[in-house]
Amino acid sequence: MTSPLIHIEQNCNETETSQVRDGYTIQAEGLQQLIDALLRRGYEVLGPQVRDAAIVYDHLTSVDDLPCGWTDEQTNGRYRLRRRDDNALFGFVVGPHSWKQFLYPPLQTLWTAERAGHGFHSAPKKLPAEKYALLGVRPCELQAIALHDRIFLQEPYADPSYKARREQLFIVAVNCGEAGGNCFCVSMNTGPRAGSGYDLVLTELSNGGLRYLVEAGSDRGAELLSEISSEPASRQDWESADSVVAATAARMGRALDTHGLKEMLYRQCENPEWDNVAERCLSCGNCTMVCPTCFCTTVEDATDLTGTQAERRRRWDSCFTLDFSYIHGGSVRVSPRSRFRQWMTHKLAAWIDQFGTSGCVGCGRCITWCPVGIDITAEARVLRESEMSTSGDVSRSSHDRTHS
Repeated sequence: MTSPLIHIEQNCNETETSQVRDGYTIQAEGLQQLIDALLRRGYEVLGPQVRDAAIVYDHLTSVDDLPCGWTDEQTNGRYRLRRRDDNALFGFVVGPHSWKQFLYPPLQTLWTAERAGHGFHSAPKKLPAEKYALLGVRPCELQAIALHDRIFLQEPYADPSYKARREQLFIVAVNCGEAGGNCFCVSMNTGPRAGSGYDLVLTELSNGGLRYLVEAGSDRGAELLSEISSEPASRQDWESADSVVAATAARMGRALDTHGLKEMLYRQCENPEWDNVAERCLSCGNCTMVCPTCFCTTVEDATDLTGTQAERRRRWDSCFTLDFSYIHGGSVRVSPRSRFRQWMTHKLAAWIDQFGTSGCVGCGRCITWCPVGIDITAEARVLRESEMSTSGDVSRSSHDRTHS
């Protein structure tokens, strides 16, 4: 394999010179070589697999573990697997799992203590030793990881466990060749093409047999790529990869108008639509559990039956639970209306004030896994239309009074 080069080419459809990244194509055996190279480096390779009628993320050692020939059908409150007409390994969208379970575990021990005399002696907390390689990370999920980086790596309050796992992380991303019925990453500018945050990125090509265009996004990605049997990508390969991504972008199942969305949500905090949603919302918290960016937790203490050992644990929580906003005297958000409004307004508005970006990446999981099929994009549209209708009525009334 030759050393990477940067080519400067003129696209006949563009007026400006563009820089084209160097890339290579590999076959299925090259993908296996990639997995083997990661395993040799001591990584635990995690990737998509079919289990329990869903595509989930788990440990893998072979391309045979990947969801060969499977895709998923998703709509409001519905998820089903079906067979494809080809043997694509990444011909699906996203399932109920997100990668945050590996970087930010659902249950984590913060410290332990053991009785010593009349008191307790706390044991030092060990940092996690896991060395993960994530295979098959979608562009929207790359953005979710980047959001968590902003939250958990910011000094002086960096999370040491997250930081330890993140520093050893190797990411193999996959540009999307499918758009699900609930996807709206184009609206959120998070896909379907990966922009950054990966070591390697694949684009699955189906013309001329199953092949993958591979690009390196880091020095260690390029170093690993040098060990894999590959061929330099041709212009046709690049055009095929571009057409795959363009076709996916054109098939989004949902859309979300983000223009002025934050301000609109703040203005509509008393809109009757919140009551309409509350009549359907079960406050089950499914949307927060499957969301790749939600990070709310609670802390609980426990002791053994002998009273000699104790530990403090952190576990995922949800703003949909009644106890989440509990303070002395009761909960702040006692109604499903207030809890759903808190979740949606925080996700699409307050996140921007806190972290400089929306907390939604457009993966559509919250729509798919809501038991009653509540659609966050539809609710945002209803609120916007309600505001526009009210503004129109006010304008007409003012016009009528002026000309009466």
